[in-house]
Amino acid sequence: MDRPDQKAMLAELTSLLTKDNAHVTFEDACADLTPEIWNQRVPDVPYTIWQVVEHVRIAQWDIVEFCVEPEHESPKWPEGYWPAPDATADEEQWQETLDHIRQNRQRFLHLLHAPGTDLLAKIPHGTGQTILREAMLIADHNAYHTGEIVLIRRLLKAWK
Repeated sequence: MDRPDQKAMLAELTSLLTKDNAHVTFEDACADLTPEIWNQRVPDVPYTIWQVVEHVRIAQWDIVEFCVEPEHESPKWPEGYWPAPDATADEEQWQETLDHIRQNRQRFLHLLHAPGTDLLAKIPHGTGQTILREAMLIADHNAYHTGEIVLIRRLLKAWK
């Protein structure tokens, strides 16, 4: 359903998912890192930067798949949403993870802007979720972990 206010909401949601608004973008938080930094542990922090980034990938993928695929089954919580505690990533894995995050965000943006997408309609195979709710969930979750990435970078003295 095309509502007059939907165009304005789409613009705001797109900005929320892609711009820096009140904080740095996810891409900026992940920029200019090396394997030594993204795999480095910080005392009393349960995960590395790469593990946080991989968690963002898995969670965002799960949300997008839930929105578009009625038969989608989410990973088991919490272990299915995080890499192994000792997992590390090389340059190829890091880039692949970032690419998947961008691709799934783009898939979700296509869904948001698709003709006929009603932001407030309940997702038929859900339990009351709407596309609007899922957009805000992605934005909120990614912003939370973007802040963690910046904090870990600060602790590693790898932030501007």
